[in-house]
Amino acid sequence: MSEKTIPILPCRTIQPVLDFYTALGFEVTFQQKSPNPHAVVQRGGIELQFFGMKQYEPAQSFSTCYILIDDVAGLHAAFRAGLKAAYGRVPTRGLPRIGPLRDMSYGVRQFLMTDPGGNCIRIGQQTSEEPHHRPAPKETFARALHHALLLADSKEDPAAAAKIIDRVLHLEDEQPTPVQLLRLLVLRADVAQRLGDNGTATTALTEAVAVNLTAEERETVHEDLERLQELRA
Repeated sequence: MSEKTIPILPCRTIQPVLDFYTALGFEVTFQQKSPNPHAVVQRGGIELQFFGMKQYEPAQSFSTCYILIDDVAGLHAAFRAGLKAAYGRVPTRGLPRIGPLRDMSYGVRQFLMTDPGGNCIRIGQQTSEEPHHRPAPKETFARALHHALLLADSKEDPAAAAKIIDRVLHLEDEQPTPVQLLRLLVLRADVAQRLGDNGTATTALTEAVAVNLTAEERETVHEDLERLQELRA
C-alpha cells in the first residue's frame, strides 16, 4: 500500500494563499468555495491543502509542516525567483515571507517560508542521519550564535535571538573573532528587520560592513556575506 501524508492548513481567505503558491510554481489542482472554502496546490511530489476560516488571524498562527526534499538549495533559489517576479522583491518579513537557507544543528539544511495564511512551511534536506541537536559549543560567541540561530530560524523567535546577540556583543571581558562578529551582526540585522526595528538593523549592517576579513575568512562566511548584501538592498 502506498502511503501519503497531506497537510491541511488554515487561512482566512483562500485566494491570496493560492496566488502565493502559484508564484512558487505550484498548480492549483482543486478549489471549492462552498459549502466550505477549500483548495489544493501541488508542485511535483509536494501537495498542500488549505481551508478557510473567517475568524482566523494569520499573524497569530502556529500551524506548520515539514517537507523533506533532495535539493533544498535549488528549491530555495526557485522560490525566491518566483516571489521576486510576483512581488517585485523577495519578502523577508511580514506575511508572506521566506527565510535564508541555513545548516541547522539537527542534521538538516533548511529554510522557513510563511504564506499569507500564516502557515510556516519548513523545507529541508537531510545532511546527517543524526536527528538530535548537536551539543552547543562551549566557546562564548560560538555558543551564542548556535542558540540565536535556532531561535531565529527554527523556533521563529527573533526577539529571543536578538536578546542573546545583544548580551554577548556587550561583553567587556571577551571579544569575538572577526568571523564571529560578522555572523552575529548579520543575524542581528536580520532579526531586527523581522521585528520592524529598522534603526537597529541599519546600525548592525553598518558595523557588519566595517568588519575586516581576510580572503580566507570571507570564503568561510560567503553565505553570511550574501545575506548581508540582501539585507542592505
